[in-house]
Amino acid sequence: MTKVRKAVITAAGRGTRQYPASSAVQKEMFPLVDTDGLAKPVIQIIGEEAIAAGVEEICIVTQPGEEKQYRQYFKRMSEDTLRAFRGKDWAILQSEKLQEFGERLHFVAQDTPEGYGHAVFQARKFVGDDPFLLMLGDHIYISANGDNCARQLIGKHLASGAKAMSAVQTTAAKDLHLYGVIQGVVTDPAHGLYKVTAIKEKPTPEYAAERLATHGLPPGLYLGHFGMHVFPPAIFDAIEYHITYNIREKNEIQLTNAQEYMRASLIPDGYHCCTIEGQRFDTGIPYGLMESQLALALAGKHRGEIVEAIARLLAEQLRSVAKR
Repeated sequence: MTKVRKAVITAAGRGTRQYPASSAVQKEMFPLVDTDGLAKPVIQIIGEEAIAAGVEEICIVTQPGEEKQYRQYFKRMSEDTLRAFRGKDWAILQSEKLQEFGERLHFVAQDTPEGYGHAVFQARKFVGDDPFLLMLGDHIYISANGDNCARQLIGKHLASGAKAMSAVQTTAAKDLHLYGVIQGVVTDPAHGLYKVTAIKEKPTPEYAAERLATHGLPPGLYLGHFGMHVFPPAIFDAIEYHITYNIREKNEIQLTNAQEYMRASLIPDGYHCCTIEGQRFDTGIPYGLMESQLALALAGKHRGEIVEAIARLLAEQLRSVAKR
């Protein structure tokens, strides 16, 4: 199997659910305190996960004109700024890491907002003939086993010999409106591997119960997209088919539809999925952004202080309620 050297991160969404903050800065640049205790924009946390998993080059799919803002951030400090940070070696080190990160970056613009599949298609030239890791620009991932989630996915892809591998997580029926859903046949229960037999974008619970149940999962639980995939270049042929024939869902070119077409027509028996030991968090919605920060804090170097702070806040809340 070919090593996964490239990653594509989609960051072309308009961020309407995070207005008004998203009118000042794109939502992928919203800051969070990472597990290492450093404040970083969301997309840096995502990109660092990909790099730690062995990725060498990253293509960010942006809105038109946004490349400049990313380029301005992902570079080392200017000489004037360095003087202001004299004696703060940790900051200078981070500045060098930003420069190294920036040197890995490529950019393509999605000129018109025509859906997630259409956004991914813009990276076709960057990917070329290589397999690639696809990640969402507004999702962060927290591992439960010490191996970051992207590394888990890439490792299972390489070990299985599958042409395509999507990460999944068991998802309750009430949450299916948020995710693409995969039906699978278990091939390696010890490692959470499934052969994919059907894919549907945000199905209703009724549709899922009838057509997407996976044998071995309890009733009401399904294999929901985790937000990252390893795809072969064939995914671009599948998306191109939908663009050429204007096959849309909710007036958009959907990646999930292209995944299903690729599975059924382009790589029969070659599409698998795997469970990941970890959790996904959607920073693209206000509640999700708060939950993401809390999850990072509880998994990070300041966990002890955060647990104490939460306990104190909860105690104060309980006292306040008792007085009413």
